[in-house]
Amino acid sequence: MSVHILVFDGFADWEPSYALAELRRSGNHRVVVVGFTGDEVTSMGGLRVRPDKALGDVRADDVRLLILPGGDMWERADAYPRAQLESLIDEILASRTPVAAICGATVAMARAGLLNDRRHTSNMPSYLAEQVPSYRGAANYEPSLAVYDRGVITASGLGPVEFARAIFNELGVFSESDRALWFDMFKHGKLPVGVE
Repeated sequence: MSVHILVFDGFADWEPSYALAELRRSGNHRVVVVGFTGDEVTSMGGLRVRPDKALGDVRADDVRLLILPGGDMWERADAYPRAQLESLIDEILASRTPVAAICGATVAMARAGLLNDRRHTSNMPSYLAEQVPSYRGAANYEPSLAVYDRGVITASGLGPVEFARAIFNELGVFSESDRALWFDMFKHGKLPVGVE
């Protein structure tokens, strides 16, 4: 099983970066890059990425975690193969495997109806309602940078460090004390005691 990350033209490359680095380095997880097709894409920051596989070739039982980074594309329901992605997400969640969505990707989760009865967050409460008329989860919205509920991690685009911490917690990367230490370093610039 591997961590899978979806990439597409204009994906926000920095949002999953904290998580991916430690998932590989400290968690020893293999990362599989998934595209809607096998074609090379260019991130928002200009990185060219060639997917390892196309979305249609992903099997839910091969996924340890699915990461959906943000990007403007999510705001257009017709810009991605919605039924195909939602079917895969449903299979992944049914197998008790987590899905992590940050920034604009929370729109895809709302569009799929997965935030109507889960605690969640996004860029702001009105963002989901404006983008997804069928969204009915406002009562479960939390003004936090990252939220976990029943297999779904959601995060604001302002919370890539909190997003990473929630992923580490879910996959058991680092001990609890080391997660706190990591968070203090990357969020607050606080080095461990005795390190100069």
